[in-house]
Amino acid sequence: MIKMIIADDQSIITAGLRMIFEKEEDIEICATASNGQEAVELTQWYKPAVVLMDIKMPILDGIEATKQIKSQIPDTKVLLLTTFQDDELIHNALSHGACGYLLKDAEPKKILEAVRIVASGGALLDPQVTYSVIQQFNQLKKVGQESKDIDKIKLLTDRELEIVKELGQGKNNKEIGEYLHLGEGTVKNHITKILEKLELRDRTQLAIFSIKNDLI
Repeated sequence: MIKMIIADDQSIITAGLRMIFEKEEDIEICATASNGQEAVELTQWYKPAVVLMDIKMPILDGIEATKQIKSQIPDTKVLLLTTFQDDELIHNALSHGACGYLLKDAEPKKILEAVRIVASGGALLDPQVTYSVIQQFNQLKKVGQESKDIDKIKLLTDRELEIVKELGQGKNNKEIGEYLHLGEGTVKNHITKILEKLELRDRTQLAIFSIKNDLI
């Protein structure tokens, strides 16, 4: 069962999302929040698998709430659902630990899929923002970063490169394991080693790294 919290200051959005998720047997909404501060406090209390969070909210915005949640309850995954297709917001969201960024015009089935992906350890970007993310990270590359990335990639085994490729396509550990005929625990161990070799913090950064370096 995926326990989740919905955080949005528009009650009509919250009600609509609740209708979508309440039909699913594997998802349980344990609470809703109308601002970022409530989202942080409710996450501390319920420790959900996923927080589905808007960005522009009163008292505490979704970016700062994400930062606090990831520092206090790191196992909780934050998926941002917003109307804002803004490069700076996307960058800040991912930099502060969000596992996904989805626009509110996404179809219900895509929102459900996104929640399940991040809950299982995956990362997801709305197709409409993926290109801007790639462009942004390319622009932020420092002098020598490209060669540094190449040196890091050389540390990866063929098997690890296969896993990076599949992860970059949005697959979770189970799906990667099934595709490569590996146990889910084995995939998890490989990813831990990959993150260490590439000096990355989490799967979201790894997914972005794989896109930026054409590993998918």
